[in-house]
Amino acid sequence: MRLLERLRKDWFLVGIVLAIAGAKLGPAVGVRGGPLKPEITVSYIAVATIFFNSGLSLKTEELTSALVHVKLHLFIQIFTLAFFPATIWLFLQLLSITPINEWLLKGLQTVGCMPPPVSSAVILTKAVGGNEAAAIFNSAFGSFLGIVVTPLLLLLFLGSSSSVPFTSIFSQLFVTVVVPLIIGQIVRRYIKDWLERKKPPFGAVSSSVLLMIIYTTFCDTFSNPHIDLDKFSLVLILFIRIPMLKIVFAGHKHLSLISMPLLIYHPAQILLGSVLVPTIKSWMVSRQKGVKLTRPTV
Repeated sequence: MRLLERLRKDWFLVGIVLAIAGAKLGPAVGVRGGPLKPEITVSYIAVATIFFNSGLSLKTEELTSALVHVKLHLFIQIFTLAFFPATIWLFLQLLSITPINEWLLKGLQTVGCMPPPVSSAVILTKAVGGNEAAAIFNSAFGSFLGIVVTPLLLLLFLGSSSSVPFTSIFSQLFVTVVVPLIIGQIVRRYIKDWLERKKPPFGAVSSSVLLMIIYTTFCDTFSNPHIDLDKFSLVLILFIRIPMLKIVFAGHKHLSLISMPLLIYHPAQILLGSVLVPTIKSWMVSRQKGVKLTRPTV
């Protein structure tokens, strides 16, 4: 009985293991172009589902109040699109004296210039009980900023530049993030009482969608053809954990090496973030209890 209770409590971690195992056993199912069609079901339907779910679960006042936290938004965007890329550049100056492949270092710098993934950032914030409204705003806003900022950062740090299809990227973000969020808010107005009475498992829905993303991500990883890479370089990349690469470096003969850090970073980021959810959630709960206990009674 204790085992069953433990499995029910940690069903998400069990799901991660099963998703990765399934991807390892049958990567052809969830790979791009495969039967599951992740280029549609994940890139569009799954992401749209996450933001529709958020729009349905969040109170309108929570979303509007998140907009006025200007200092928080400035901190997150500056940290993500300025401090972090600069820090990575400094760190790579140290790594440049090691035998690690120079094109992998360029790949790491490229990853450092990317905005964080939209869907996983929102889901993981919701899972630990964080400020979901702020996560939605900064994930969406950061992605829109990244359309302009990321190419400029790559030009600054790597000297690589290209024309970016702003219209197509902007429209995809608008369709998969903004529109579902607005629709969710509109639907919420009509079924608000029912939602507050029944309290649907919004968190479980988002977590289930994340498991699908994890599965397809690892399908791509496991089905990726072997890259000729020395062991030292691969080990360093693994310890560092770190469609715009193909745009910026289109036709580049070292594209596979430049892409390697991104291929490793994405599944590692999702996996590590998911595994840390219970720990961070417990810390959040204890902090909230501590704040309530320290508040003066009137």
